[in-house]
Amino acid sequence: MSNSLIRQAIEMAVANVRRDGGPFAALVVKDGVVIATGTNQVTRGNDPTAHAEIVAIREACRVLGDFQLTGCDVYASCEPCPMCLGAIYWARPSRVFFAATNQEAAAAGFDDSFIYQQIAVPHAQRTIPMIHLADELRTQPFEEWGGKLDRRRY
Repeated sequence: MSNSLIRQAIEMAVANVRRDGGPFAALVVKDGVVIATGTNQVTRGNDPTAHAEIVAIREACRVLGDFQLTGCDVYASCEPCPMCLGAIYWARPSRVFFAATNQEAAAAGFDDSFIYQQIAVPHAQRTIPMIHLADELRTQPFEEWGGKLDRRRY
């Protein structure tokens, strides 16, 4: 089954390119059933976060009525980028299967290695500087959260 699902993701990615989308697609599968799909919508929707995995995760969470993908597998036409990897870890699926590697994506012009490198650079020295503003109220949202008895942990 895994081979047919990864092949489905690859075929969706190819079809997306033919519709002027990016060359990426993803499926979310629960109990052997595809519950959500996503293709890269970045240029079509002018949304830099609309990667295939993000689109599929959003739809799967809507279908499940939950913010976690417990018991689900993700099938991606390509190894997830850093943003998608973060979303995957927050969504907590059981496994991720991918076809093309990040090196193969880089050879096609989709190189995300600079993002991994930027994480190790001090905030102010990053290509896009990150400036810490230590406002005296900066921890108030966390204090509110900590005091909320009916909070839904994630």
